[in-house]
Amino acid sequence: MSSSLKSEEFYTRFYEQLLESTSWPSVYVFKFIVPTSEKKINTLTHMFQSLNPQIATKKSSNGKYTSITLKAKVESPDMVIKKYKQVSEIEGIISL
Repeated sequence: MSSSLKSEEFYTRFYEQLLESTSWPSVYVFKFIVPTSEKKINTLTHMFQSLNPQIATKKSSNGKYTSITLKAKVESPDMVIKKYKQVSEIEGIISL
């Protein structure tokens, strides 16, 4: 099975879970871990700029990684999935 097919199956299940567990629009909490790089952090936060999120960051104890939490009002599960797909383009990012 190709990884893109697995990915689409994952997003289909995720979409259904979001529909069942949340009433929309809703405040959604996005969490990521990125290698500590001002460029990567700025790229990530810029992707969410239109949602006017609350942003919290915390560096790991050795400073190699930064955790980023973005809390924003989202209109639908489609927007949540769109954002996760968008940020997956950032090298080294881990979506939680």
